[in-house]
Amino acid sequence: MLLSRQRRFPRAHRSVPAARRFALDTLAEWGYRGREDDVRVCVSELVTNAVLHGVPPGRELSLVLVGEGPLVRIEVRDSGGGSPEAREAVVDDCGGRGLRLVMALADDFGVTPHHPGKSVWAVFKTDRTEVKDGEEGRGGAVERVRTY
Repeated sequence: MLLSRQRRFPRAHRSVPAARRFALDTLAEWGYRGREDDVRVCVSELVTNAVLHGVPPGRELSLVLVGEGPLVRIEVRDSGGGSPEAREAVVDDCGGRGLRLVMALADDFGVTPHHPGKSVWAVFKTDRTEVKDGEEGRGGAVERVRTY
């Protein structure tokens, strides 16, 4: 079963924690467990990059989550030009490590050009459990069926 959800965010620093919450809440709702920390870091890095470098003033970015079987794909879409590239950071640099972190944590990573803009995406292999009727939300009594 293919699951998909998208949300737009303004070009603002407050969008980073909002995107993290959206991603983690969505994955919990869908039953994806086990890679929350990796997804949290990667969403933070990709959204921060879009806010700082990829979104022209006055425009928005979007976070897209796609779940299919044991895979979760996160995409950050923006309307800016250019193609992000991982670079070597010098020890004293305050930044420049974000894409390296994403590449290290994700099972796959890439950039898809659009006109205008691009999607920067990461894929994670994880367990997915289907939530049956009667789940009381996070922390409640839950019966789960594993799907692969």
